[in-house]
Amino acid sequence: MEALLVSYGVEWANLLVRWLHLITGIAWIGASFYFVWLDNSIRPPKPGSDLEKKGVSGELWAVHGGGFYNPQKYLVAPAELPEELHWFKWEAYATWITGIAMLFIVYYFNASAMMVDKSVANLSGLEAVGVGIGTLVAGWIVYDLLCRSPLGKKEGWLGLVMFVFIVAVAYLLTHLLSGRAAYIHVGAMIGTIMVGNVLMVIIPGQRKLVEAMKEGRSPDPIHGRRGKQRSVHNNYFTLPILFIMISNHYAMTYTHPYSWLVLAAIMAAGVLIRHFFNLRHKGRVSVGYPIAGVILLLVVAVAIAPRPAAPIAMAAAATAPTAEGAAPAKAAPDFAKIQAIITQRCASCHSDKPTQAGFATAPAGMMLQTPELIHQHAAKVFQRAVQTKDMPLANMTQMTDEERAEVAAWFQAGAK
Repeated sequence: MEALLVSYGVEWANLLVRWLHLITGIAWIGASFYFVWLDNSIRPPKPGSDLEKKGVSGELWAVHGGGFYNPQKYLVAPAELPEELHWFKWEAYATWITGIAMLFIVYYFNASAMMVDKSVANLSGLEAVGVGIGTLVAGWIVYDLLCRSPLGKKEGWLGLVMFVFIVAVAYLLTHLLSGRAAYIHVGAMIGTIMVGNVLMVIIPGQRKLVEAMKEGRSPDPIHGRRGKQRSVHNNYFTLPILFIMISNHYAMTYTHPYSWLVLAAIMAAGVLIRHFFNLRHKGRVSVGYPIAGVILLLVVAVAIAPRPAAPIAMAAAATAPTAEGAAPAKAAPDFAKIQAIITQRCASCHSDKPTQAGFATAPAGMMLQTPELIHQHAAKVFQRAVQTKDMPLANMTQMTDEERAEVAAWFQAGAK
């Protein structure tokens, strides 16, 4: 009973922290999108106008919610510091803090099940956690050093090198951790880079601008340029990281033999689509970018599509002789055998009262403790146990390939 209450409490912590993570993430990404749009949409004042004399580099007029707004951006800073100055930082900090809390609640506290895949690498739960945390630290260090190096002055090359680095990290992680954990840690690394930009570069630079004004000195424009660069980087990171946040629902991506390449292609599509919007805000409509992004997504969808013949072939191999003149595969197993497999391998988690430690309710609400429920969820069982093979989770119940073949034969025969 005590274990059940602990599992139930962890599930509530998961729910509340995930909800807060989503809320703060929307606030952060929304602010990021808005200010990049603002930077790309403002127009310079007329030569000789009062705005130009005040040091305004651009302005725009907008209408929203029944009111008119007139944002202005200064080349470096206004002549006088306003009494009230709004800072945009806590959205980023809160998103990262709740994201790290999610990592601990979902992955680190149950690393042996959520992060370790013995068919990928023979790691302990503690070693897997070390890989995850090391990835976050190393990701920020490499990125920050690249930005501060001479390469940081060449945005195109910097972007390409960073993309290659992130893909290399994805490749390494998919060969050390479970596919789901590998994806989420690529996302956590990107998120750490993004919040590092805010904490270590953007906000300190803004503070130096404010301090210079308070002391009557001319602010150094380098701080504004660095902050703008990192802000733009964060903008391009957003679509890839949003995909990774939802990727755990789509096992077809992270269980693929080339899951790192699948992730690379989807991230590239997100960057292309984001670039289209950034250019559009500047008045340039380049439809080639979103078209290329959509084509890339379609290529991925076709490339990783399940092959219907594969499960049948696997079932036949498991039931037919291998000698020359082999007999055809035997008939699909009867339901009693399938129910026994699912009860033994799946129902410990997927039931109204899970017996597997760490689960208070059935994952995704899918229960398999009765024949009616097994038939109801037959397609999902086939997909996750046979096609993607990501269930049982970390294969904790040691479902065999022969058992997966039996499920495949049963489903292909009509799941009767």
